[in-house]
Amino acid sequence: MTTRSSHPAPLDQELTNLNKEFLKLSTMVEERVQEATQLIASPDPTLIESLIDGDDEVDELEVKIEGLCIRILALHQPFATDLRFLISVIKINRELERISDITVNIAMRIMLIMRIGGSGEDLPFDFTDMSDRVRVILRRSIDSLINRNAELARAIFDKDEDVDNARNQCYEMVTEALKNCPQHPGVYLNTYILAQHLERIADRAVNIAEEVIYLVEGKVTRFP
Repeated sequence: MTTRSSHPAPLDQELTNLNKEFLKLSTMVEERVQEATQLIASPDPTLIESLIDGDDEVDELEVKIEGLCIRILALHQPFATDLRFLISVIKINRELERISDITVNIAMRIMLIMRIGGSGEDLPFDFTDMSDRVRVILRRSIDSLINRNAELARAIFDKDEDVDNARNQCYEMVTEALKNCPQHPGVYLNTYILAQHLERIADRAVNIAEEVIYLVEGKVTRFP
């Protein structure tokens, strides 16, 4: 007796399912960045624990999305726009997972600052503006993907320089604080590491924007 092999779902249905899971991951990571920047402003042990524990869910979804992409490539052998979409999703999927990892690093850094007796008010640098800029860059990179908007993706490049400048300002302030109050090196050094983490999130968002340009225009673009 022979058994009939199951047929794969139509390509359009597979792509719709993939897009649904991908948007879920994007939303999840964006929320985690929001919570991480909230932690910097106002340390909260409960939120720290939530961010650290929640990374497993992101990892699982990232693996699921990659599996869906591989399945579609194997069963449907897409070409042109559909193929570029899958390539872009695979790359952006990894960028989002890495951004989630950075939010865990931020949570652990805040936990360390709290252990050595510091708080958001003790930091020698006000992260409000830098945090806002990072969230905007990430939000626009995701919007450019959802709307297939290459121009919106390109506009992100200039905004990344503002985040780099904020990181440099943080370095200068931390250096000055260490000179004036050397008795608190742990808080100050960890403050600069927080700035580096935020800057890395912005860099990952720029990488997403580069992939959006490839998806829309078929051109490989690298921001210097």
